[in-house]
Amino acid sequence: MSKYEQLKHDLRERSEGGIALAFSGGVDSSLLLAVLKELHDEAPFPLLALTLHSIFQRPEELEEVRKAAGKAGIELKLFGCDPLSIPEVKYNPPDRCFWCKRYLFSEIRDFAAARGIGTVIDGTNADDRKSYRPGLTALEELGILSPLAELGITKAEVRRMAAELHLECAEKPSVPCMATRFEYGSLLTEDLIRKAIDGEDLVRKLVPSVHDVRLRIHAGIARIEVSGKDIAATAARHREIAEGLKQLGFHFVTLDLEGFRSGSMDDPNNRQSNKEA
Repeated sequence: MSKYEQLKHDLRERSEGGIALAFSGGVDSSLLLAVLKELHDEAPFPLLALTLHSIFQRPEELEEVRKAAGKAGIELKLFGCDPLSIPEVKYNPPDRCFWCKRYLFSEIRDFAAARGIGTVIDGTNADDRKSYRPGLTALEELGILSPLAELGITKAEVRRMAAELHLECAEKPSVPCMATRFEYGSLLTEDLIRKAIDGEDLVRKLVPSVHDVRLRIHAGIARIEVSGKDIAATAARHREIAEGLKQLGFHFVTLDLEGFRSGSMDDPNNRQSNKEA
């Protein structure tokens, strides 16, 4: 049995009492949505897509979620939430993701339970379990299931399956939580997060070839990470980029010569006392 068929089998086994999917609009949860839709068409069961939206997500993600759920014909429930109201999130300790996930997924689990649905799943894949992700502990404590990770399905396999299903998001770049742009121990505010979003948008606008870009914030320093192949093109627009980022309020602008690295803020050296850029 292929991993895809095993995934279908496992989800069917869990579908009797209904399934609620924590849906982000990314390729992982979109693959699960497509499989659940296929199963639901074969034999209906209670099915919900639940999305929590906060300052940590880019504004356009919300529209993408609506579009994807609407195209699949799956009921979507959107929640607004404020993780910055939690001190363990706002002050950005190394285990911030644990506290944030516990808050977010408690909301999702409770809503699903109120609808009589006891099974909640998310799109964590096998590769996610190999990196520093304290939020996964919160999911385990809350009883959230991760079918992709359970079957050892990697990101590359997710993309391959999504392509075989002709999902538009098959090659969509990962869009991690905006809190990952800040060094641990720095105070997170809505203003700073918006600046990080606007800064990344600026780089993408000035360098259209950029596939992955992260604006890492170290106090008043904006450190730009792009893929190695995009460093030269980004450097060629350094004057416009620096000017634009300084207008956003950053004092210094740097281009990281090591290039884009997922989770680079998890480096133990990225710590500071609570400061605001």
